[in-house]
Amino acid sequence: LGWACWKTYVGRSETNWTRCKSLGIIGNAFCVSSAHEEALPVLKVYLALIRRYWPHDENNILNVQTNISNILSRLGRPDETLVIRREIFARRVAMRGVSDETTISNGFNLSISLNEVGLQ
Repeated sequence: LGWACWKTYVGRSETNWTRCKSLGIIGNAFCVSSAHEEALPVLKVYLALIRRYWPHDENNILNVQTNISNILSRLGRPDETLVIRREIFARRVAMRGVSDETTISNGFNLSISLNEVGLQ
């Protein structure tokens, strides 16, 4: 389904939101099927496009970064995961405060990463 979505929109401009979103769908489809190595570069391209053309969409940027950090964690790359999760948590706190449910979830992910690298 993700590939069908991509093939439908690939001819559109790079600035077309539907074309960009189809990359996210493909990346998430790879994640669901446990193809994490394949998902990682797709989601990195998706993140780069969002940052370039929709930099004001902070929530979406943070969501994609969260997905990327989860993939890195599953691939056994704790140091890279920690760097991203620290950034996500700091930005969520600045955006929504410490009591927000998503901020708390990101804080939990950060605590897992700190434990994985031995910095509890």
